[in-house]
Amino acid sequence: MSTPAPSTARGAAATAPPTVEELLDRLDPDQREVATTLTGPLCVLAGAGTGKTRAITYRIAHGVLSGRYDPQRVLAVTFTARAAGEMRSRLRDLGVGGVQARTFHAAALRQLSYFWPKAVGGQVPRIVEHKAGLVGEAAGRLGLASDRLAIRDLAGEIEWAKVSLVTPDDYVRAATAAGREGVAGHDLTTISRLLSVYEDAKSERGVIDFEDVLLLTVGILSEREDIAAQVRGQYRHFVIDEYQDTSPLQQRLLELWLGDRQEICVVGDVSQTIYSFTGATPRYLTEFRRRYPDAAVVRLVRDYRSTPQVVRLANDVLARAGRARSSAAVELVAGRPSGPPVTFDVYDDDEAEARGVATRIAALRRSGVPASQIAVLYRTNAQSQVVEQALGEAGIGYLVRGGERFFSRPEVRDAIVLLRGGARAQVEGTMPEHVRVLLEGAGWQPEPPAARGAVRERWESLNALVQLADSLHETRGADMTAFVEELLERAAAQHAPAVDGVTLASLHAAKGLEWDAVFLIGVSEGLLPISLAEGADAVAEERRLLYVGITRARTHLTLSFARSRAAGGRGSRRRSRFLEGIWPEEGSGGRRVARGPRTTTAPTTPDDVDDALLERLRTWRAQVADRIDKPAFAVLHDSTLLAIAAAQPRELRQLAILRGVGPTKLQAYGAQILAVVRGEEPTLD
Repeated sequence: MSTPAPSTARGAAATAPPTVEELLDRLDPDQREVATTLTGPLCVLAGAGTGKTRAITYRIAHGVLSGRYDPQRVLAVTFTARAAGEMRSRLRDLGVGGVQARTFHAAALRQLSYFWPKAVGGQVPRIVEHKAGLVGEAAGRLGLASDRLAIRDLAGEIEWAKVSLVTPDDYVRAATAAGREGVAGHDLTTISRLLSVYEDAKSERGVIDFEDVLLLTVGILSEREDIAAQVRGQYRHFVIDEYQDTSPLQQRLLELWLGDRQEICVVGDVSQTIYSFTGATPRYLTEFRRRYPDAAVVRLVRDYRSTPQVVRLANDVLARAGRARSSAAVELVAGRPSGPPVTFDVYDDDEAEARGVATRIAALRRSGVPASQIAVLYRTNAQSQVVEQALGEAGIGYLVRGGERFFSRPEVRDAIVLLRGGARAQVEGTMPEHVRVLLEGAGWQPEPPAARGAVRERWESLNALVQLADSLHETRGADMTAFVEELLERAAAQHAPAVDGVTLASLHAAKGLEWDAVFLIGVSEGLLPISLAEGADAVAEERRLLYVGITRARTHLTLSFARSRAAGGRGSRRRSRFLEGIWPEEGSGGRRVARGPRTTTAPTTPDDVDDALLERLRTWRAQVADRIDKPAFAVLHDSTLLAIAAAQPRELRQLAILRGVGPTKLQAYGAQILAVVRGEEPTLD
C-alpha cells in the first residue's frame, strides 16, 4: 500500500526546510492553534481567504518535522485533484515529502486497485469516463425519449442517488423526502426503473462508473475486516478539506478508514456550501461536535485575501439572508489595508455589459494588473460567449476554465516528450535556460505572438511551462530531472500551471480560486438566483454562490447586470434580490455607483497608505526588476506594495502575514523591504 516519497528537488538553490519554530512563526494565532493541535478530533471553521490551506498544510508539516507524524501515514483528502497537487507542492516546499494528498475518488481507486485481486479476484473492471452512453441505452430499453440535455440531467440524478446511498428500490421514498420532483419530464417511479436498468446495462458490459469506485471500496472495507485493518494500519492521521461538501457516500468511506479512532481534522465553511444538488451536505460539518463531543474547534476569521471593501460586501450578502445564521458560520474580519471601492454597473444589454467589462479589464492591465490575475465570473456557462467575443475584439487573451484540460492539449503533450528527452542530455546552463531552448523547438518564443486565437493559446500553454520552470528553480533549485518529474505528477493529477490570460469561469468552477480583480456579471433575477431555484433551500444556495464569487476577489471587484438580453430589447431585468439594500440607488452619488458602460481609471490609493513609503517601495521594486530582468509585478504586485505601505512592518514576522509575501518572497526580499520601510537604502543581493 505504501509508496515511496517523491524525489526531492536537486540543485544549489534549494533551501533547507524550516525549523518547527520558524514554521509556526509564519502563522497568526488562530492558524497557529490549528497547526499545534496535532491530535484529533479537530474541526476548523475557516472563512474564505483566512488561510485554511496554509493552516492545515503547516499542521501536517509541524507533525512531520516534530516527529509526531510519519508522512507515509498521513492522508489528506481534498475536493479536487488540483487542490491535492497544490498541497503536495506546498508540503515539498516546506521540506515534507511522502504525504498522500488525494481526492476521495483517487484514494479509493488506489485502494480498490490494490485490494480487488485479493477480495474479488482478477482486475478491477474498466471505469467508464462518461455515463451518457449507458444512460441513453437504459432510457432506450424503457422506451423513454431523451435528447442530449435530458440524458445529462438523468445522469446527474443517477449520481445523486448513488452518492446519497439511495438504491433503486428506495429511490421514490428518498427523492420525495429530499424534495426532488423528477428529472427531464419523468416522474420518480420512472427514474427508479431507470436506475435499475442502468445498473443492469453496466453489469452486462462489465464496467463500473466513478461512483462505483467509492461504493465498491466501501463494500470491501465493510465486508473484509482484514482489509479494513490493513488500510487503518497504513493511515493514522486524516485531514479532510472542504468538509461542507462531503456526500453520505464519502462520509461512509471516511468512517471505514477511521474505524474507532479519532485522529481526524476536518476543515470547512458552511457559507460556501454550493454543491447540494450533487448530494453534498454540510450536516457532517455542522454536527461534528455531536459525533465528537470532545473535539477542539478553531475558527479562522481573519481574511488575508480581500480588502475591507470586499469583505464588507461578502458579510452583508450573507447577513441579509433573513434567517438565523448557522452556529458554524464564520463572519469575516478584514485583515488587509483599505482598497478601492466595490463598483456596481448597469448596462442596457448583454453585449454592452461585455464591452464594458472588456474596457475595464484593459484599464486594469494598463495599471499593472496581470491578465492572469483577472477573472470574469458568471452563473451559467452560456454567459461566456458574449464576453469571449468582446475580449477577442479588444485583443485581450483569455482562457475558459472547464474547457480542454491543460495536460490534454497537443502542444503540452509534445512539449513534455521534448522535455523528457532533454532531461537525459548533458547541457550547460540552468534548468530554465535549458527548458527555453527545448521549447523553442516546439514553437515557443520569448515574446507573445500578435495573432489571436489558436496561435496565441498555443503560445500561452508553452509559456506556462516556462514560467513553471522558473518558479521551481527559484523555490526548490529543481534541475531538469526534477522538473520533468513535477510535470508528470501534475499531469497525473491535472494540476495545471497558471496560464497568462483573463479567466472566464462559472461560479461553481471558481470555487477555491482567487484573483486580484473579479468581474461578476449577470447579477440579476433569473440568473442569480437562477430561475430554476425553487424553494428556500435552493435560493439560499444561490446566495452562497454569490458569496463565493465575491470572496474570490483580492482587491478589485465589479458587479454588473444588463437590463435586456439583446440591444433594443425591453429592459425588464432587475438586480438580484441578494443585493437589495446593498446596491447603490440611482443618483445616490456614492463612490460605489457606476451606471452604464464607461471607462474606469487606474485603481485609487487607499487613504491609510504612506504615499512617500509607497513611492520608495516602487523605486526599490523597479531596481530589483531591472536587476533580475523581469517585469515589476513579478517581484511584487501593486496590491502587495499597498499592503506594505499601509502596515509598515518592522519585523519579518509582520511582513510574512501580508498577502503576496510568501516564503520565497520573504527570503529573497524581506530584509530589503524592511530597510525601505525604515527609510534606509536597501542592499540589493
